[in-house]
Amino acid sequence: MLWGLFHRYDYFPRVFELATSKKVITRADWEKKLNDVKVRKEDMNKLVMNFLVTEGYVEAAEKFRLESGTEPDIDLATIADRMAVKKAVQSGNVEDAIEKVNDLNPEILDTNPQLFFHLQQQRLIEMIRNGKVEEALEFAQEELAPRGEENQSFLEELERTVALLAFEDVTSCPLGELLDISQRLKTASEVNAAILTSQSHEKDPKLPSLLKMLVWVQNQLDEKALYPRINDLSTAALEDPAV
Repeated sequence: MLWGLFHRYDYFPRVFELATSKKVITRADWEKKLNDVKVRKEDMNKLVMNFLVTEGYVEAAEKFRLESGTEPDIDLATIADRMAVKKAVQSGNVEDAIEKVNDLNPEILDTNPQLFFHLQQQRLIEMIRNGKVEEALEFAQEELAPRGEENQSFLEELERTVALLAFEDVTSCPLGELLDISQRLKTASEVNAAILTSQSHEKDPKLPSLLKMLVWVQNQLDEKALYPRINDLSTAALEDPAV
C-alpha cells in the first residue's frame, strides 16, 4: 500500500529533487544577516594599519595614525630602512641592498642561506642583463657554485641562471623570465619578508588573507545555496544570484 502511494505521487523523484536543490537566499535576507554582524571600527583600523606597515607605506601609515589614533605595532622609522632595501633590489642594485640589510641586522643573511643565495643569484642576473659575461662567469664560479654543491635546489637554480649566457638574445630565450621585472620583485619581497620576521612582525599583511578566506567561504557556500555573491573584491558589490 505504501509503495503504491509513493509511486502514485512520484514520491521518490520529489524527495531526490528536494535533497539536491540549493537553498535560495534573497538579497533582503542576506543584507539583514550582514547588518546583524558587528565589526569594531578599531579592528578595521588595525587591519588597515597592518597593511600599510607591512607593505611599507610609511607616509600613509603616519597620516593614518594621526587621523585614526591607531598606533602601529612597529617603529615607523624602521620602515624607511626596509623600503630602501626593497627599492635597491627592485632597481637592480643588489650589492647596495645586501649592505643595507647587513646594516639593519647582520644575522638576517647569516641565518638565512636561501635568501642570501637568491640575492647573489639576482646579482648574477643583473651582470648577465648588462652583458658582463666574463664577470658573470667568474662570480658564478666563485660565489654561487660552492653553495650549489651543498644544496641541490641551489645548484638547479644556478644552472638555469647560467644557461642565459648560452643565448645571444636573452630576452627571447626560454629562460627570459629571469630577466623580467617580476624576478626582481620576487627577490625584493623575499628580502622584505625576512626583515619583517627579524623584527618580530608578520611577513604578510592580514587583509589579503581575509580576502582569500572570503573567496574560499563563498566557494564552499556555492555548493549549498544561491545567495548575493561578491564577485568583484575591489568594489565588494553584492550581485543577485541567478535562480
